[in-house]
Amino acid sequence: MNMTDDRRAVRNVTVLVMAQAVLGAQLPMIFVIGGLAGGQLASNPCLATLPISFIVFGSMTTAPWLSPLMQRNGRRFGFVLGAFAGAVGALVAAYGLYIGSFVVLLAGSYLTGIYMSAQGFYRFAATDTASEAFRPKAISYVMAGGLLSAIVGPQLNKLVQDAFVVPFLGTYLAVAALNLGGLLLFFWLDLPKGSKAEPQVQAAKGRTRLELLRDPRICVAIICAMVSYALMNLVMTSTPLAVVGCGFTTNHANDIVSAHVLAMFAPSFFTGHLIARFGVEKIVASGLIILAAAGVVGLSGVTLGNFFGALILLGIGWNFGFIGATTMLASAHAPHERGIVQGMNDMIVFGMVTIASLASGGLMNCSGGSPVEGWNAVNYAMIPFLILAGGALVWLMRQPKATA
Repeated sequence: MNMTDDRRAVRNVTVLVMAQAVLGAQLPMIFVIGGLAGGQLASNPCLATLPISFIVFGSMTTAPWLSPLMQRNGRRFGFVLGAFAGAVGALVAAYGLYIGSFVVLLAGSYLTGIYMSAQGFYRFAATDTASEAFRPKAISYVMAGGLLSAIVGPQLNKLVQDAFVVPFLGTYLAVAALNLGGLLLFFWLDLPKGSKAEPQVQAAKGRTRLELLRDPRICVAIICAMVSYALMNLVMTSTPLAVVGCGFTTNHANDIVSAHVLAMFAPSFFTGHLIARFGVEKIVASGLIILAAAGVVGLSGVTLGNFFGALILLGIGWNFGFIGATTMLASAHAPHERGIVQGMNDMIVFGMVTIASLASGGLMNCSGGSPVEGWNAVNYAMIPFLILAGGALVWLMRQPKATA
């Protein structure tokens, strides 16, 4: 790929970084207050995190049709659709809070999941016009856009969460505004229009889903992405409940989530360079080890220092594990297989994340007699999944080079 193509890729990466920063601010806002808002309206405390689960469930069920849709009609179409759905979802959730309806809140959360699914494809869009050498860096730079969202989201949330008599109503109204303003950024993207403009790619016959899953590299990439994202969501979803349950304030929860999201994206400035230098398998392995360290810190106590330390390590571990797995997947399929592979990947990943977010509320609120016992249960639940991902990665590294 020549220099002109990389200039085009740099332009697209710049737009996607801005989109990640502006539109991405909504997710830390919603994840801070989602469980708390659910706790206000749910009849059973075990269902407190259901609004967050519905966001992830919406993302999971959207990915299989959104990815092929973008391959046919272009990334821009999908990204604008996602942002618009995010705005509508926030307004529906706000209405649910206003009338005190848990069901309406869940409906709005599901629509927010369409935005979350679209945002997940930013990292893949960064590779569409990038050279092979620039690809890992492009993914990392786009993920680094989350740094600003980590600052803007929780701090904006502090200003708006109590702006109305109904708690957290202001959060959802602010999220709607972020979506409507941020979607304008996508009109500066310079990406392929879709497969209609690429008949030679469309004519090529790709592998079936089963054949793709039998590819060792694709299979392990999906497993590592699934575990990295699911464990991050499992712990992060229950964190505001644990923080408030242990006697701290909602603003403390905002600050801890802000530090967590900063840790998720700050390493992105050099994750791509580390992958290029040391290899993607070693970076994914490092991510899994750091996730395990987050669990150890979380189990060591429930002071503010423990919460900050565990969530910061959780963010760094997610960064290495998820970006590494994304890079591994991006290099394991042909261009004409992109739509089916990426849609299948995100459906599986967010399917497990949905289960993790559902389990988070149950573990936190219903697995012990106190918030401390619930928080410990959440951290212990990480162990089997880390063993699964670590074992899969070791298996891949032992495969013959021609296969792996």
